[in-house]
Amino acid sequence: MGGSLQSQNFGSVASRKLQLAEFAITNLYVDSVNQSKLVEEAIIKMLAQLDPHSTYSNPEEVKKMSEPLTGNFEGIGVQFNMIEDTLLVVQPVTNGPSEKVGILTGDRIVAVNDSAIAGVKMSTEDIMKRLRGPKNTKVNLTIIRRGINEPLLFTVTRDKIPIYSMDASYMIRPKVGYIRMNRFSATSAEEFSTALKELQKKGMKDLILDLQGNGGGYLNASIDMANEFLPQKSLIVYTEGRREQRSEFFAKGTGSFRKGKLIVLVDEYSASASEIVSGAVQDWDRGVIVGRRTFGKGLVQRPIDLPDGSMIRLTVARYYTPAGRSIQKPYETSEDAEENIKNYNRDLIERYNHGEMTSADSIHFPDSLKYKTKNKERIVYGGGGIMPDYFVPIDTTGYSNYHVQMAAKGVIIQTTMKYIEDHRAELLNKYKNFSSFNDKFVVGDELLSVMIAKATDTGIEFNEEEYNRSLPLIKIQLKALVARNLWDMNEYFQIWNERNESVQQALRLFSNGEYEKLLKE
Repeated sequence: MGGSLQSQNFGSVASRKLQLAEFAITNLYVDSVNQSKLVEEAIIKMLAQLDPHSTYSNPEEVKKMSEPLTGNFEGIGVQFNMIEDTLLVVQPVTNGPSEKVGILTGDRIVAVNDSAIAGVKMSTEDIMKRLRGPKNTKVNLTIIRRGINEPLLFTVTRDKIPIYSMDASYMIRPKVGYIRMNRFSATSAEEFSTALKELQKKGMKDLILDLQGNGGGYLNASIDMANEFLPQKSLIVYTEGRREQRSEFFAKGTGSFRKGKLIVLVDEYSASASEIVSGAVQDWDRGVIVGRRTFGKGLVQRPIDLPDGSMIRLTVARYYTPAGRSIQKPYETSEDAEENIKNYNRDLIERYNHGEMTSADSIHFPDSLKYKTKNKERIVYGGGGIMPDYFVPIDTTGYSNYHVQMAAKGVIIQTTMKYIEDHRAELLNKYKNFSSFNDKFVVGDELLSVMIAKATDTGIEFNEEEYNRSLPLIKIQLKALVARNLWDMNEYFQIWNERNESVQQALRLFSNGEYEKLLKE
């Protein structure tokens, strides 16, 4: 919702001081000034003193900002932000044109069809015009990637980009369903509800809900998802702020999975709406949370429309779980705004350095952050993010510098694309369905040799020891990517999840009796 502040009293000394300063600079300064830019910079500087999620968007950015969560469009399939005059890829759309050619989160697009878009003060609107275009047309992108010295060149074939929020839904074991959501969008509730009912028709009694890497989205989508699990009148989440009265959101009791074992998978990139769902499930002892502590984004932004079409998204409240835990992780509010943001963004690196990603023993909470769950009074912890009931360390087995370089330069994805291009008809003739492919397809020497040669051509020197260490990981990645290109993301995750330690641990908890014990502690 937009917000109007016209009725507010701006007669304070501070606001008059600001108005007088702007008036003096505009009318008395020795040289002419850009009044609009002065005001814009002042707003940005003021917001920087607050919290990491209070932001300003110019009119062009406002027009585009909701698109990743709604509707369809034709283009290259990336969510992006403009950072320091450069287009930063926030996330490639799952199975979209950019992801298929190997464009990654964190890439910076600096040129489109040989025209520089970085460092030239180009508007977001102009950049969008260059990236978008009719389906099946091609666009050449020059990418700067962290850790890679030279620019990377990609040719992307534009396509219609549907914004689905569900990556996969299938029976992972007899009676056990698996659903993976990549975001909380306008269609999430319907997608999730439909998937639940389809799996129940296939005999699902227990569910693994995978929110790993899910950065959030719409509040209503998270409420609708939590509603599927909880009894009527169960508090899902509440918001409260200095000037914002407490607002509570309850389950309607209409959900289709209110009974049956439930495990929610989370990690350090699960944020916002993901934390609302996992927090509600944990606080009501409705299921077990498995993985690593979530990101900790629990601030509520109120959009405030400005007269020129720009917008301030101002933090006005915090999200709290049913037990009263604030989801938001701590942040600094010192006068050095840039340092505050830098420290906030370094949080995940610091967690890794402190050992939190690899050992549950490294995580310590003071008694002041202890809370009790609503039904069984189990101890859970506040202090930012949702701490899982069962910790799974980050999986570093199989990772090597050789593998990291190949992944970073898009070698693994590009190898599978070339392989599919050369062998698609042959593969589909040999494997009539995914089940046959999954049982019988083996990543052989031919495919591995193509990958090694491509890596060498890309400037990655072959390292036999690192290659052998990463070989099991490489093979499952290649097989999963081949399956994705022949079928879809559902098939990709059916292969990849057999190596995903959080998924495998969830299956063990269902089968070994630990699930019930965790909910009694």
